[in-house]
Formats: sequence, C-alpha cells, structure tokens
Amino acid sequence: MSVVEKAVVPVARRRGWDGDRLLIAACVVVPVLGLLAFFVYPLSQVFLRSITEADGGYGIGNYLEILSSKGFWRATGHSLEMGLSTTAISLLLGFVIAHGTHRCSFRGKTLIRAAIVLPLLAPSLVQGLGLIFLLGRNGLINNWFGLELDIYGFWGLLLANVFYALPQVVMIIGATLSLSDARTYEAAEVIGASPWRQFLDITLPNARFGILGAAFVAFTVTITDFGNAAVIGGDYSVLATEIYSQVIGQMNFNLGAVVGILLLLPTVISYYIERLAEKRQFGAQSESAVPFVPSFRAARDVPMAIASYLIAAATASVIAIVVYASFVRLWPYRFDLTFKHYDITLAGGYSPLWTTIEVSLLAAVGGVVALFLLGMGIRRMPRGIAKLLHFLSMLPAAVPGMVLGLSYVFAFNSLDTPLHLLYGTVALLALSNFYHFHTQGFLTMMAGFRQIPVALEEASACLGSGLLRIAADVIAPYVFPMLVSVFFFLFMRSMVTLSAIIFLTTPTLTVASVTIMRLDDAGLTSQAAAYSTCVMLIVGVAMIAMNAVVNRLGKQRAV
Repeated sequence: MSVVEKAVVPVARRRGWDGDRLLIAACVVVPVLGLLAFFVYPLSQVFLRSITEADGGYGIGNYLEILSSKGFWRATGHSLEMGLSTTAISLLLGFVIAHGTHRCSFRGKTLIRAAIVLPLLAPSLVQGLGLIFLLGRNGLINNWFGLELDIYGFWGLLLANVFYALPQVVMIIGATLSLSDARTYEAAEVIGASPWRQFLDITLPNARFGILGAAFVAFTVTITDFGNAAVIGGDYSVLATEIYSQVIGQMNFNLGAVVGILLLLPTVISYYIERLAEKRQFGAQSESAVPFVPSFRAARDVPMAIASYLIAAATASVIAIVVYASFVRLWPYRFDLTFKHYDITLAGGYSPLWTTIEVSLLAAVGGVVALFLLGMGIRRMPRGIAKLLHFLSMLPAAVPGMVLGLSYVFAFNSLDTPLHLLYGTVALLALSNFYHFHTQGFLTMMAGFRQIPVALEEASACLGSGLLRIAADVIAPYVFPMLVSVFFFLFMRSMVTLSAIIFLTTPTLTVASVTIMRLDDAGLTSQAAAYSTCVMLIVGVAMIAMNAVVNRLGKQRAV
C-alpha cells in the first residue's frame, strides 16, 4: 500500500469511504473503458477483418494474396528505402541543429528553434505543397534558373519527410545534450583533452541513446505518414498510400486491414526500441549534474552557426512559400498580391475548418479530463495494477494513425454494435484524435503528477479532506501547467492530423487537412495554400497562448 493510500483510507472511513472508493473506481474505470472501447476493440476488428476471407470464413488467404502482390512488395521496399534515407538525413541535420543550439555559443538560437518547429504547425502535406511551389514544374527555382526539376517521386518525398521529421529529431537529441554534466568537460580539459577529443569521447557516447531514440522516431513517422506521400509522392507508392489505395480506391477493406497489420510490425518494433533507449538515456543521468554553459570558440561555433542558420532557413522557406503563394494572384505568372484565394467555396468552403476546431476542442477538453482521471487512478492503485494501466496507456503510440483510422471504420461503421451511432459524428473524430495522441498526453500528465509532494496529500487527508477535496485543492493546482500543456497539445495535433481521420470523413463531415488534400487534388493549389495558412494561423496562435500561459504559471509558482 502506498503512502497516499495510508493517508486517504482512514479519512475516508471517518467521512464515508464509499464516496472516495467510488471516485477512485471512476478514475480508473472510465479511462480504461475508453481505452478498451476506442483503442483495443477497434484494433481487434482490424485483425479480425484481416483474416476474414471472401466466403466469410477465417484464414490466411488475404495475407497470402497481399504477400504475393508485386505492388505490396514495391510499396514495402519504397517505405523501407524512404524510412532509412529520411532517418539518416534527419539525424545528420538534427544533430547539427541540436548541437549548435545546446553546445555552441552564437546569437539567434531562438529564431533557429522557432523556424525548426514551424512544420509542427501544419498538416504534414504542407511540406509537400511548399516544395511544389519551390521546386515543382511551375516552382520558383525552375522558373528563375530555367531548370526542369521533377519534384514528384523519391527526391521530393524525401525532402518533405526530412522537413516533417526534423523538429522531433532536434527536440529529442537536444533534450539529451542538455542533460550533459559540465563537470565531465571540466575534468577533460584539466587532463588536456582537445575539444574534438571531448566531442568523440564524451558528447557522442552520452548522446547515443538520444540519437537512437530520434532515429526510430524519424523512421516511424516517415513510414506511417500519408500526407506528404499523397501530395508529392507521385508514382512512388509507400505502405501508407497502399492502404489508402486498397480501402478507398479498390474498396478492398480486408486487404487494407492486412496491409495495416503488416505496417504495425515495424512501428511496434521501432516504438519498443525507442522507449528502451529513452529509459537507458535518462536512467544514466545524475540528479546532481551541472548544466553545461558553452563558451565561444570560433573554430567550432562559426561553422555550426552557419550550418544551423541554413537548415533553419530551408525549413522556414518551405512553410513561408506556402503562405506567400496563398496571396499571389496567379502562380507563377502574376505575383501581385490578392486575397481572392481565401474566397473558398469548393470542398465545403470553410465549414471543414470550423468542424476541425470543434473536433480539436472536444478532443482537448475530453482528453484532459480523461487523462487527469487516469493519473488520479494510477496514483492510488497497487503497483501491479498501476504498471498494467501504464502499459495500456502507452500502447497507442505504437499504432500508426492510418491503422487506427481504419480500425474505427471496421468497429463503428457496422450495425452489429450500438457504437455505430457514433459513426459520421464530430464525437468520433475527436475520439480518434485523442486516442491517436493518447500516449504523449499521458506522459505529460504523469510528469505533472510526479511533482506533487506526497506530504501535501497526507496533510490534507489528515485534516479531514476527502479525495474530491484533495483533487481540487492539492492535485489540480500542482498539475495545472500540465493540464494546460496537454489541452493545447491535443488541440494543436488534432488541428493538423490527417492520417487518423482520412477514413472517417464523410461527404457531410470533413476536416481541414482533408479539404487541403482535395483542393490540391483538384489542381487548386493556391486555395490549398490559403486553407493551410488559415490552419497554421490558428495553431500558431494556440502555441503562443500555450507558451504564454505556461510561462505565467511558472513565474507565479517561482514567486
């Protein structure tokens, strides 16, 4: 029994322990039922459909058909080739940025960090749009220099995926480098080790688990991304587009389920190794470590600054060109500025944007409540049950968005279950988004719960407070910054996600990212850019608001 339980149970007996017990049960049962109904059950339907054959029986015929298909092996080979190439380049560029901003001394680091995170403000297909405006047949580069570059296919998709994966790689490696102990470098200097020797013998070994984790994150997001592959992939098919082709193009739902199951394998393995690397990385850190403060060294810092500025400028230019193109009258012939592309009447006009905001708010509010309850419940469960709940909460991160979206079609577009009433509603889109990003929100929330001093809860319980009062007066104030962070995280990711809901939209219910894709498919690239700009504006405002609120709360707590 934990310390908290020892404090709570006696108080509960004096003031009616049934109420506290019921509250604890609700904290566990409600989120767990949600995970079972909206994550485990849908995934089980994917597996079931993958072994359901044409005559209604069960077998491995679908797997044999897919495995004998040249198209599947071509898409698999392309996915692996793209994943490995993107990972290698993202790691190289990401390490340069992370090392430059954490281990070097030069001005403008805030601008570099701001530029690098820009791709996170937009749906993944916006990187593809930006590259089309820059390097496409009517792109600026081809027109200015008289070139005939073909951006569609491997090279265009590679560039788009690198820009998409780069922010996450930089954040993971940067977090690793920021944990370095300055005393280690001081000791190395005392014994006369050169800066290059320090880099090889201290920096790289300390960062190896962060680099490994970043590699698997980059690989996973690349092979599971659908947006960029749909916009700029051309004939270069990958597994994500293969699922879309099987389900939407050929209506082969069972074969689509097989591809989804097969896509799970590399992502599950990557996710497991990434989690293992993260544990070893942070387990090796010392709580008494002294933060490293870099001093200026021209031979190291000038080249790193130039490289960091160039990478950040390239990243920002891909996003900025989309915003610019949305105001250009006729790309690439008339560059006078106009708002006419914002007068969108096709593909539902701005209705999908308002729907997306509604879905995102529902996912954020509902997600914060569910994760807060789950955190409360786990804190009061015996160790074995708490570990089981923790494991269950981590599973969604290993499931690609397209597989989760496809599972929702199988689970909720069937009259065999009363849950079919949710199909085609805003609520189901919100649930899909929440469980797609459940793990990241859960980890953030639990980080807040770990900061709560047990003594405060004990003191409150000894003064006669019930669990509800403790939650309101002790727990909520401590985890409030995390509640804010989780709210904005779920809101922002729901605004830009595409893969998890591409199968769930209907002719009367669609979202912004799908509308952008349809506008681009219809050849209305400038209107797609205008729509993307509106989404980025909303997400950018949300990010600024989140940082302002979190910083304000941090200052209040410091006082």
